[in-house]
Amino acid sequence: MSIKNIKTKLPGVLLVEPKVFKDSRGFFLETFHQKKYAEAGIDHTFIQDNYSHSTQGTLRGLHYQHKHPQGKLIYVITGEIFDVAIDIRQGSPTFGQWVGQYLSDQNKRQIFIPEGFAHGFCVISETADVLYKATDLYNPEDEYGVLWSDPDIGINWPVKAPIVSDKDKQYPRLRDALETQLPVYE
Repeated sequence: MSIKNIKTKLPGVLLVEPKVFKDSRGFFLETFHQKKYAEAGIDHTFIQDNYSHSTQGTLRGLHYQHKHPQGKLIYVITGEIFDVAIDIRQGSPTFGQWVGQYLSDQNKRQIFIPEGFAHGFCVISETADVLYKATDLYNPEDEYGVLWSDPDIGINWPVKAPIVSDKDKQYPRLRDALETQLPVYE
């Protein structure tokens, strides 16, 4: 197998280390191979790819879709980010818990975040280019979020004064989110 997955404290959230082939010319790696990723525990169909370019200090998130949930496979092309997943599934034994991982063009790690989790990241480097695959299409009418600074969740963001969009500043704390807008643990 050419990839290695590492389980995190949140079941289903996987840190992925692709096999990197380096030589004097540079390097090569597969950012996705359906059969190999399925064998490593990521047996999902991805139907949309997204690209984000952000400046240092930018914090994006914490986003999710309810009726059209998206699993995401995230990786960084240039720069470094701190990527976060939060379990927002009602009834889950890990409800409200989060995990964070540093992803960069240097470590070439990826993270897989399944449906039922909110996702966000902040940019550590001067700029960062982030790509991610999604298991469902973006649907603006179904977009929700959790406040990035929710004290009940207590994420240790490595950015002191993040640049956050007005929309992301308006999301509710997890405890104030409407039950009808949160996924249910199965």
